[in-house]
Amino acid sequence: MKHSLQSPSPSSKLTSQAAGWEAPKRSQKSFQVPDRWAGRFWGRRNCDFSKQGPASCATGGCNGGLVCDARTGSGVPPATLAEFKLNGDGGKDYYDVSNVDGSNLPVLISNNKGCPTPSCKQDLNPGCPEDKMKVKDGRGTVIGCLSACQANLDGNHGNSANCCTGSHGKPETCPKNGVKHYDYFKGSAIFTPNVRMLMRTPMMKAAKARSGLATRAQT
Repeated sequence: MKHSLQSPSPSSKLTSQAAGWEAPKRSQKSFQVPDRWAGRFWGRRNCDFSKQGPASCATGGCNGGLVCDARTGSGVPPATLAEFKLNGDGGKDYYDVSNVDGSNLPVLISNNKGCPTPSCKQDLNPGCPEDKMKVKDGRGTVIGCLSACQANLDGNHGNSANCCTGSHGKPETCPKNGVKHYDYFKGSAIFTPNVRMLMRTPMMKAAKARSGLATRAQT
């Protein structure tokens, strides 16, 4: 049986919600998290949970199957990420949509406090620029697009301009124009400027789904 899912990162404990669930079309799920919670959400697609582990989904699978393992359950790229850090630096809340791990589904982060809504609403899969970046299903349809780093386009993860590693490990030695296909991912995202709001919300709704790429807002 195949499912479409959303998954919270197990990196910091939720109060009650399991770290993975089935999300049927047009469904909603609400839960509260601790004030200092940090984590990420991502969608998985083409899943078969008769299998265990990351291979249970064609994109976004994680150790543990449907419910991601509490210690090792990060999503397998490509996966579009909705990332949150509540009560972070300076007491601010930070959230962003990230394509650092590539893209598999459109994502938008909305809220009920009038804060900015970062998003990557375009389906990046059909135009994925290189074969090595494409993840396909059994029929040959592209269902995910890896970042240049994840696809290892330059052949050296340890010293890569695409991954900002090795001699490229500093901001001044890893400019965005050195990251292959940077504009393909970044140009499809809506960037919202950093702002600080006086009202903070303990719950944010992640709906519809880095190469150093993210749209970020702070409250």
